[in-house]
Amino acid sequence: MASSEAMSDIPRIMVAGTHSGCGKTTVSRGLMQALRRTGLVVQPFKVGPDFIDPTHHTAICGRISRNLDPFMMGEDGVAATFLAASEGADIAVIEGVMGMYDGLEGTATASTAHVMRILGTPAVLVVDVRGMSRSAHAMIAGFRTYEPGIDLAGVIFNRVGSPRHRAMIEEGLSIRALGFIPRIPDLAMESRHLGLKMAFELAEDPVPGTVVLEHCDVDGIVGIARTAPPVAAPRFPRPHCFAAATVGVARDEAFCFYYQDNLERLEAAGADLVFFSPLRDPLPDAGAYYFGGGYPELHAAALERSPCRRQVGRAAAEGIPIFAECGGLMYLCESITVGETDFRMAGVLPGTASMTPGIQALGYSDGTWTGGPALASPGRSIRGHEFHYSCVDPARDARFSIRLTRGKGIIGGRDGMYSGESVGTYTHSYFSASFAGALAGAAARDAVP
Repeated sequence: MASSEAMSDIPRIMVAGTHSGCGKTTVSRGLMQALRRTGLVVQPFKVGPDFIDPTHHTAICGRISRNLDPFMMGEDGVAATFLAASEGADIAVIEGVMGMYDGLEGTATASTAHVMRILGTPAVLVVDVRGMSRSAHAMIAGFRTYEPGIDLAGVIFNRVGSPRHRAMIEEGLSIRALGFIPRIPDLAMESRHLGLKMAFELAEDPVPGTVVLEHCDVDGIVGIARTAPPVAAPRFPRPHCFAAATVGVARDEAFCFYYQDNLERLEAAGADLVFFSPLRDPLPDAGAYYFGGGYPELHAAALERSPCRRQVGRAAAEGIPIFAECGGLMYLCESITVGETDFRMAGVLPGTASMTPGIQALGYSDGTWTGGPALASPGRSIRGHEFHYSCVDPARDARFSIRLTRGKGIIGGRDGMYSGESVGTYTHSYFSASFAGALAGAAARDAVP
């Protein structure tokens, strides 16, 4: 439970959209770049469980972008992360998710509007006006009135076809216009099966910032951000801090999906994080290891060749705890099949992974640990999300440590395949304080004196 409250009056703006693909990611990136060019310190955020967009925010702003997800974090968690991350910034820019009112299974939960309510944040709505003029205003009117109390402060019209098209839109304005962005093919970003490419894979693109500065009222957006009321967040008790806990965290091109809150919760529990690349580095000495998701399928040949693969297998055989998610799960399996080729992996878990032509799971996960390795304390909840184009074929005698009530898992709602003290999940989990403490504690117990 929260022990007290913290307050902040940081200016903040939500970049919301009418639907996925309307241009809110481009506008968000452009606004962040534009604000940076004016000399402001910008703290970026992303609504929802997305791992990719935050890497672009981070590269632009020079501050780590944080996810804000009420389903995974709870409303208090959203507020606490927002306040902690915003400290020292001049303004916060939050990129929404999907359409403004799109939440969990057709509800308002975890929608952009939900986060706006939690944080008292005004929004600018990005509207793709291709193929419409006056009809855009009917759409905007619906967004303004659908949920009473939502502060929709202005609109950016995206993909405006011509000066005449703009004039037609301006004729029926009933809300403040904060920008008219023309159709610009160069604004498109490279993507693949899991979405956009990660920021480290692409050269810095200054075009979105230039476009926003030229075609949007940046001063007006800042003025709206300054109207946001003070926001409160709970202060949570400090967790138990373990001594001599070292957790090795795989982080490179193959393993790059991590929530910053997860890493900081491990540190708050006393863990010293040692980052390493399974593609290039030997396995570091640690009391436990954490393999996040990413793209092992794109680097399967290099992962197979790397000495780290065998070292992970030996560490697991010695009983050192290993926790792996999605791409990390695949790496702990016996092999990954990509196309017609099988690549040997660490062989820690009794199953084989295969890439598939279609998506296998997309959505939130919710479940309970049922037991198994030391990390799997029975009854502890686990929440997160799934998004993968792969499947894992477990051995007939494979054991599982998680029962999901929402989500697919590895097979039939079972997740957390384990062997010894190693466990792998398809769920990208948002760590509870208790789970972070369990992983740090396991690392401390297994640390060499």
